[in-house]
Amino acid sequence: MTINRSILIRAGVLLALAAGIAFAAQYRDALDVETLSAKLDGFGAWAPIVFIALFALATVGSLPGMVFALAGGAMFGPVLGTLYNLTGATIGAVLAFLAARYVASGWVRAKTGPKLERIMRGVEDEGWRFVAFTRLVPLFPFNLLNYALGLTRIPLAHYAIATAVCMIPGALAYTYLGYAGREAAAGSETAIRNGLIALGLLAVVMFLPRLIKKIRGAKDRLTTQILKHRLDGGDDILVLDVRPLADYAGANGHIPGAKHIPLEEIQDRLSELETRRDLPIAVICRTNKKSGQAAERLRAEGFANILLVDDGMTGWSGNGYPTEGATPIKQE
Repeated sequence: MTINRSILIRAGVLLALAAGIAFAAQYRDALDVETLSAKLDGFGAWAPIVFIALFALATVGSLPGMVFALAGGAMFGPVLGTLYNLTGATIGAVLAFLAARYVASGWVRAKTGPKLERIMRGVEDEGWRFVAFTRLVPLFPFNLLNYALGLTRIPLAHYAIATAVCMIPGALAYTYLGYAGREAAAGSETAIRNGLIALGLLAVVMFLPRLIKKIRGAKDRLTTQILKHRLDGGDDILVLDVRPLADYAGANGHIPGAKHIPLEEIQDRLSELETRRDLPIAVICRTNKKSGQAAERLRAEGFANILLVDDGMTGWSGNGYPTEGATPIKQE
């Protein structure tokens, strides 16, 4: 009798999920670097395999991966430790992904709540690039994200490769930190040097999200010159002015046809923008401070095409472009 491949996958994933949950239940409150190292010492040559398996189960069971990353560096050194950490975390992430896709979709939907819609929209818009971005920039908790991504349409291979590659910086930094800690505890002459290297790697990892956000954000920004050109060209762009009413209807006026929702009212008036979820919205204020905050809020709510007008109404007026002033546009 031929066994259906899907049944085998489901059975294997279900077994891994059960093992991960059991492992998490037993060690959630007692897991630390010393305990983990002590338990693995007895496995000799099999220690790396056992370590990878435990790291994978911990990821499935949503245990903190930091303990394993530090232990990997302390036990196996910076090179092999990084390799083992990355392998265990990737296997665990793939198992969680498969668990959500095949056996635990209802639980994942309940656990992720409104965040799931944003994740699914991100994958639909960017595919593997969204996975890469979320691995490098921690917008969502790592363990929860593994499960949530299983409910998207991204192919398993794309998910696994993007996950493995984009976890390398973090894996290297925390592994080296564990290695440096072991060297310091042993009184090694190279402890100071290794400690400085570890701190340098951590600084890079901490700076990386800001750099990536800045690079990604560059394509979502435009000047008033570009905005004027696109509006004149007939592009379907809603101009959203988030200044207070006194400024919107004041002497400097506002862009003809702009919709006015003050920054403080954005959250309560999202329904007025619902039809624009996938369409361009150019957010503007006097410069770009309030509009920048509004843009972040809208992106967090799942609006997929938010454009920040970098030079704001200051730039629009400075270029001599037409405005409407004194009389505010009637709210929809």
